[in-house]
Amino acid sequence: MNRLRGWLGRFALVGVAATVLDVGLLWVLGRAGVNLLVANLCAVALAAVLSYTLHRLVTFQNDPFVRWVEQPSAFLGVATLAAGVDLMVLGLGLSVGVPLLLAKVLAVLAAAVVRVVAYRWLLFQGIRSSQGLRVDRPQPPGELRLSVVIPAYREEREIDRTLEQVRRALHDVAADGGIEIVVVDDGSPDDTAGAARRGGADQVVVQPENRGKGAAVRAGVLVARGRTVAFTDADLAYAPDQLLALLARVEEGWDVVVGSRHHRGATTLVQATRLREVGSRLINLFTMALLLGQYRDTQCGLKAFRSDIGRVLFGQTRVDGFAFDIELFHLAERYELSLVEVPVRVENSERSTVKVVRDALRLVRDLFRIRRWAKQGAYAELPTPEVVPADGHEQQGKGTSPIPQAQDEARARPEGHGEDQPLPRPGGPAGPGRGRSSTSPPRQARR
Repeated sequence: MNRLRGWLGRFALVGVAATVLDVGLLWVLGRAGVNLLVANLCAVALAAVLSYTLHRLVTFQNDPFVRWVEQPSAFLGVATLAAGVDLMVLGLGLSVGVPLLLAKVLAVLAAAVVRVVAYRWLLFQGIRSSQGLRVDRPQPPGELRLSVVIPAYREEREIDRTLEQVRRALHDVAADGGIEIVVVDDGSPDDTAGAARRGGADQVVVQPENRGKGAAVRAGVLVARGRTVAFTDADLAYAPDQLLALLARVEEGWDVVVGSRHHRGATTLVQATRLREVGSRLINLFTMALLLGQYRDTQCGLKAFRSDIGRVLFGQTRVDGFAFDIELFHLAERYELSLVEVPVRVENSERSTVKVVRDALRLVRDLFRIRRWAKQGAYAELPTPEVVPADGHEQQGKGTSPIPQAQDEARARPEGHGEDQPLPRPGGPAGPGRGRSSTSPPRQARR
């Protein structure tokens, strides 16, 4: 929180400094008898240069939000548009008898709104442009066609039914390439893990304590063996046959495929409570403080990835709670990965473990944490979004480097009839981590 206040403080100080220069120089030049139009243009230009320089060097260092300052023509165009608005508002204010200083303050505020809207539009266009381009990549690594990760908490009574429905929905995929279901027990106090094994899960990963959905999905993705890796909720709020649509889009060449409850073609069979619906909309508004693009739905529990892309993304995620979805979007933007949204059918379940108010507050807190980590350069850079072979490293060449290692907390160790051995991390050997989990030996894949 102290670092967040520091970031906001620096942002505010730069804004104040530019505004003081703008208003002060206009006042000085005006008192010196310089034509107000010329004086205002000089003030606006110098204030823009100061703001650009200070934000670049201080406020947004190591931050993807500075992409616009790397485009001089875009910066100049927006600055010119804002200057025009400044001049118009100033002239209008003076024409109706508003004092010079007050008219200038109003002009500065109007120009600031124009700059914010214009920069976000430019960033949005850049992000959407890169996300909408599918890259021609080799087939992703993996032993099977599809892995489905299911995070579970207190699901002892229902997990077998969930597994049965997923198997039934994906029967054709199992017969054509093979599937596996990875259940991650997120520190349940009941026998969710045992029920999952008895229900036929191919892998069961056990977290020693309840750490959150983000940590559970991360652990599952990093042990998955499919060429496409998807995750869905244990309560099956999204009917499992919808995984077929996500699988198809990944196999068409998309790096990341995300479900959207607010997509034009989405349908809701069982309505969520009004509180959850409002909370979902508010969360999407809050994400504008972090994400450069504009997404219909960041929190849908149905997403899929190429296996190599999944390892890259989850090898970098830090958030253990529900904000991990937003962190995935941020990393997809940072690494300029292709992304497509698809409509889903929603059947909201009473089995959900979401506590709306508590989890919404935690999510907002994590949003600011992600923003801070991004600014500090905590996320490893990916020079080129090349595919990641099974050994977890990029194709080497000029400007490339090994894919980042997985986070320590995602490491797991097998738990079964044989001797326990650490599971390897993508991109490196296994080793002890801060948090450890266990997994059952993989069952023979269903083909």
